[in-house]
Amino acid sequence: MWFKQVTPFRLPELPEKRYLDESLGSSWFKKLNGFDWFSEGFTHPNAFAELAVFEAQKTMLITLKREEKMLPNAVIKNNLDEIVKKLEAREGRKIGRKEKNELREDLTSNLLTRALTKSSCTNGLLAKGWLWIDTASRHKAENLLTKLREALGGLPAQQPVARQSPASLMTNWLLQGEAQGRFVLDSDVTLVGAGDVAPKVKISRKDLTAEDVVQHAKNGMKVTELGLVWNDRVAFILTQDLTLKRIQWLDVVQEEAEGSCDDAESMAYATQLLMAAALSVILGELVDLLGGLQE
Repeated sequence: MWFKQVTPFRLPELPEKRYLDESLGSSWFKKLNGFDWFSEGFTHPNAFAELAVFEAQKTMLITLKREEKMLPNAVIKNNLDEIVKKLEAREGRKIGRKEKNELREDLTSNLLTRALTKSSCTNGLLAKGWLWIDTASRHKAENLLTKLREALGGLPAQQPVARQSPASLMTNWLLQGEAQGRFVLDSDVTLVGAGDVAPKVKISRKDLTAEDVVQHAKNGMKVTELGLVWNDRVAFILTQDLTLKRIQWLDVVQEEAEGSCDDAESMAYATQLLMAAALSVILGELVDLLGGLQE
């Protein structure tokens, strides 16, 4: 599967595949019970394999699954109001706060057994000294990392912090009208100004060397997100915390994956290898341009 977003963490040492598979198996996803709000655990990354880890030449794909009940507060409130109104009319008395809270608890338990559920999965890829999580949400990324640490009994993963601010580097690239290395400017940028109520400008699908775009940076606004294309192979939005958003794996990369595949498993294998190789180089080159990582 091609990741669409990436929140990266540095991994000084990768766990062994067998140990990882066994550990995640002990934290397996369990179907929601009638009175539970949610359930969360690891599951098969691919439909064709029953293991917790899908390995492709020392790259390891894992998947955290979450299932939760869809029971909005407005639904509970409307039903509770109706129950209270009928009780007060039938018994000719005012329902107190304590009794109302008890009614709410009973109602919530009853509604939970009939509520619709929503399922979601968050994928992670361990490879080449990195853990890449397929989300741009810091909360979801930290949640997968926490569950992974709980299953393994610890994991020395750290958010990468560069010596130079990514916002500073991206702002310089916008001012200069070009990026460095194998990166080129694409057509999206977000800039933020200073102050308690900081102004924000978001520009999409436009030449980033145009004077009216660059003028925002000249006026002191800093770039917090910048569209880039790497080596004519991968397009993405780089953020100020080194997250990659809206990743597009360009045709040349997808054609390489499809070229030697004849089934779903071989396609997943090739995709994973190409994706891990590209992400490793992209983040490595970005870190170098940022002066390396802080110790």
